[in-house]
Amino acid sequence: MPSRKFTTNQEVKGEKKNIMAFQDYIDSLKGDLEEILDLDELEVRIYLNLLRTGPITASALAKELNVDRARMYRTVDKLVSKNILSTTLSIPKLCIPAEPKDALKLALRKKEDEVKKIKKSGIGIIEKINNEIETNNGISVPTFRVVQGRANIYSDIAQMIENSSGVVYLITTLEDIFKMYHSVIPEKIKVSEKKGGSVRLLVEIDDFELNEFVKRFKSTETRICNLPSKGRIVVQQDNQLIMSDSANANKLSQNSELDFSLCTNSTEMINNLNKFCEMLWESGKPLDSANMKKYSKKKN
Repeated sequence: MPSRKFTTNQEVKGEKKNIMAFQDYIDSLKGDLEEILDLDELEVRIYLNLLRTGPITASALAKELNVDRARMYRTVDKLVSKNILSTTLSIPKLCIPAEPKDALKLALRKKEDEVKKIKKSGIGIIEKINNEIETNNGISVPTFRVVQGRANIYSDIAQMIENSSGVVYLITTLEDIFKMYHSVIPEKIKVSEKKGGSVRLLVEIDDFELNEFVKRFKSTETRICNLPSKGRIVVQQDNQLIMSDSANANKLSQNSELDFSLCTNSTEMINNLNKFCEMLWESGKPLDSANMKKYSKKKN
């Protein structure tokens, strides 16, 4: 009898470890699925947990994830409308997740339809504007605009890099690099390099083992240094500046719409920030240098 009790306790401990390990796995996938499938944090948790548990009721899922039942029902309805989940006709209803490959195909088809719509409508609109309105190329003045939403900001960054044949400085956090890796930005870096351009990435790393993670971003050059803030700066001299405050840095993973950036073509602001980036670059250490270990030890 005592051995039977010992085995049961071990099984319980093992199950808890498995649940904790799975939760860590979910956390590592959040950013990917939020961007790829256009889901928020709770929707990602629901989808991944359903893949793990199989069909269960929304009520049981609310209890397992410690979420208010009313909120769970609303979220399940949203996921059903997005074709990420389906429900049975039985009573009580069971929630069934879409296969990951089917969810990906759905996301791709949605994006492709959006692109086709923009191309089709955009060409006609541009022709109408050009036929009716004479462009007034007056005196050039600095412009400023605030961009909301991570996807929109990444699109602006990708466009800046793609059109660049010079040096673009990118200063940001590890979390931001992780999310950028799953955007088109790494592809645009290659396009810029073919034109003779380069992207210089500056990032702060607390853990030396994360340097391999940073390498896969494929920036032209990468250096490590102590950054003055958790914000984001992307700048090309005499061209454009995209700058984000650090106020919402800790909320980025929860809601991509809380990400705001200031974009400007103001020469004075651009060149001042470019000089600042050059100074940080000179103070940084190359990612592959032997001094990286010393840098990490100093941080600790």
